[in-house]
Amino acid sequence: MKKPSILLPICTLVLAVATFAQQAPPAAPKPGPEIQRLGFGLGTWKIEGETKPFGPVPAGKTTTVQTCEWLAGGFFLECHSENTSNMGTKKAVFYEGYDANEKVYTYHEFNDLGQPFESKGTVSGDTWIWNTVTKMGDTTLTLRLTVKEVSKTEFTYKIEMSQNGGEFALMQEATGRKVSDAVPLKKS
Repeated sequence: MKKPSILLPICTLVLAVATFAQQAPPAAPKPGPEIQRLGFGLGTWKIEGETKPFGPVPAGKTTTVQTCEWLAGGFFLECHSENTSNMGTKKAVFYEGYDANEKVYTYHEFNDLGQPFESKGTVSGDTWIWNTVTKMGDTTLTLRLTVKEVSKTEFTYKIEMSQNGGEFALMQEATGRKVSDAVPLKKS
């Protein structure tokens, strides 16, 4: 009786492992043009504007200093901001990215008031439009942020709000000016 040889399967396995080991690992994904478009926000910005009176919020000046840099890998912007207004000081960290499945930009904010905030946006030419729908009690609020890139170092924006599907009302207008460029992303 002949014993089955296990030499052939072992040789096949060794050859397969050796071939696999010689192949280069797959290249890491690279950020596409949609993600690179977020690069407009890189650096430190000083944003000054005017809040309009609405609900319990009085009119007044608002100033924000915001610093953004690429998160390692270059797929998301990580930004830190500090806003001072007649409502006090608010600090936040937020992330901007791109959802290729939905074909929209994403914004996720976490602030020192314990309020998470999410928004989705689009860009056409030099104009960004970000939309957020949130609930406050029984009221549905829709916020719309329109950002216009004036130059590589300046933008303007307006924030509008709608309650329960009503007309949009202007809440805030501001101008942002770049104070300094971001530190370049280190290559891994």
